[in-house]
Amino acid sequence: MTLTLDDLGWDIFFSAQCAEADPDLTVMRLSEIHRDCMTGITADETFTLTTPPEVSTGTFAVGDWVLVASDLRVAQTLERKSLLSRRAAGTDARTQLIAANVDTLFITTSCNPDFNPARLERYLALAKDAGTTPVVVLTKADLSDQVDDFVTRTRALAPDLEVLAINAKDPADQDRIMALCGHSQTAALLGSSGVGKSTLLNALTGETLATADIRETDARGRHTTTARTLRRMRNGGWIIDTPGMRALPLNDASDGIDALFDEVSKLAETCKFNNCSHEHEPGCAVRKAVKKGELTAERVARWQKLRLEE
Repeated sequence: MTLTLDDLGWDIFFSAQCAEADPDLTVMRLSEIHRDCMTGITADETFTLTTPPEVSTGTFAVGDWVLVASDLRVAQTLERKSLLSRRAAGTDARTQLIAANVDTLFITTSCNPDFNPARLERYLALAKDAGTTPVVVLTKADLSDQVDDFVTRTRALAPDLEVLAINAKDPADQDRIMALCGHSQTAALLGSSGVGKSTLLNALTGETLATADIRETDARGRHTTTARTLRRMRNGGWIIDTPGMRALPLNDASDGIDALFDEVSKLAETCKFNNCSHEHEPGCAVRKAVKKGELTAERVARWQKLRLEE
């Protein structure tokens, strides 16, 4: 089936940037990025793209819109609507791009020991900082007798947070997810290994990708996705699959952290001292709220940890 650029997610935000572009350049969307090349898709064809010698493929993200010359070299990257990124592993504080132009971020975790509120808060801060809508997808709900508890604990992490507890193999649950990312819209799928991302991706796209069992001892899985890839969902939407992330070091996400912990951040602004550490200073509004039971010490500690990283 031949697709149009609109089917790929093209809209006036991107077309306005091409008003004065070289007419000989071709619009493409990046669907895969490798060390030495990238894959670009148009309305009806797929191409292997290269970059100028001085430009690394690491400066591009799956989901980017680019303008491509006749020799299949990328000439220009269009401004992004949203960008998900993290700090790469190591000590050099490099930025690793995850996905671009994402409308909805599906944050996946399981209804089992993999569930970790602190890790979910990192993903939520990432989504809020990037300007994309987060949805927490609790997988393997059919295997748990504590689903309501998992849902309650997740919704407590942020006001008005969309939370779906699903069985990825249930067609009704698949429809609930696709309803949140319609035709020509783009979602990204993030989460640690073993939570069922590949199973969910297979269900949403109709493809058959490899899946792996989890270890029964700690509910952790093995990586089955090794690269970020843009795939078409059965409803005409798009989804960017990503390798499992056990760690998510945030990268310049202070706005997202403050938005996620809005109730803590606003109280901190009313402390007696501007540089209050919220540990022992007199007139600390945050510690006062904890003592009164308005905030939990655990949530404040997680907020402090994320701000310290920033």
